[in-house]
Amino acid sequence: MTLGLLMAGLSDPHTLSDLAVKAEKLGFTDVWIADERFYREVYSLLTLIATKTEKINIGPCVTDPYSRHPALTAMAIHTLDDISRGRAILGLGAGVSGFTEMGIQRAKPPRAMREAIELIRQLSTGEEVTYKGEVVQFNAGKLAFKPNRKDLPIWVASNGPLGQDMAGSYADACIMEGCGNAEEAASMRARIDKAAVKKGRDPKSVKCIVRLNLSLSDVSSDAFDALRLRAARSLASGRTHFETLARQGLELSDAVKAKVADVPYNAGAGPYEIIKQDVTQDMVRAISLCGTSAEVTAQLKGLFAAGMNGVIVSVLPAKGYDVSSTMEKFATEVWPAASEALK
Repeated sequence: MTLGLLMAGLSDPHTLSDLAVKAEKLGFTDVWIADERFYREVYSLLTLIATKTEKINIGPCVTDPYSRHPALTAMAIHTLDDISRGRAILGLGAGVSGFTEMGIQRAKPPRAMREAIELIRQLSTGEEVTYKGEVVQFNAGKLAFKPNRKDLPIWVASNGPLGQDMAGSYADACIMEGCGNAEEAASMRARIDKAAVKKGRDPKSVKCIVRLNLSLSDVSSDAFDALRLRAARSLASGRTHFETLARQGLELSDAVKAKVADVPYNAGAGPYEIIKQDVTQDMVRAISLCGTSAEVTAQLKGLFAAGMNGVIVSVLPAKGYDVSSTMEKFATEVWPAASEALK
């Protein structure tokens, strides 16, 4: 069972590296930095973290095949693997941030991700590669250094059915954002398993990972208050697809979504304040880890029972907490109890 910490490059780099060191000491298995435009540069931050830590896996969550050519991603991730002495892990997704500003057209996302995986893995052999995909092209090139690993892990983040099918067929793991609901998690697991079997793979070889915002407090309502605005954005923006929430009565109405229909991605969460009161606690919990330690422990047990193999948390502290104290509360009160249920 994997436990990851996701951070964004908005904070001071040394603050982020200090949190990564703390995560390692608390028993987290992975630390991720968001490849978000236009935050601090992801591989620079990961390199700093690599020099400050010893055991924890590190990687971008997630980079994309459009803003950076997959050959450059292969170069970067294997350089990071050398620096960290074999601890790099690649998170890959379709991306969205900065595309409007940079004039990037996101063509055929599942195919682009698949082609990126294929090219990166071919370059990982150290041999010369020519790759002619529909989206990704590479002409008679090779890495000028021999990669430390041919099988460096590649995890794909996708909430859409086509992306998840691709992940089940080609990736080492699939990350689903906002999958805090056991029924949604079971649906994801079933889709990944079906795609893996169709491709002739062992379904158990493909991990299913949930990426969730986390807020903990001894006062449950304080934790929900910390996440309600982010939940409003996730549920109303339409960029995060959920298979089961509508039939569970956990989606916002069309009338509520219409109030924020024209909000661009780069506007952040602020414009969603006008619909925050329409987001119920059940909706927040469906896409987040939220509440008291006992409540979040029960929620995690449900996700594990539905076939999830790990969780990546992004901490949004409740009143009276900060990121560090929330991490410690989660690692000491929640994670051991939730993991014990698997034994």
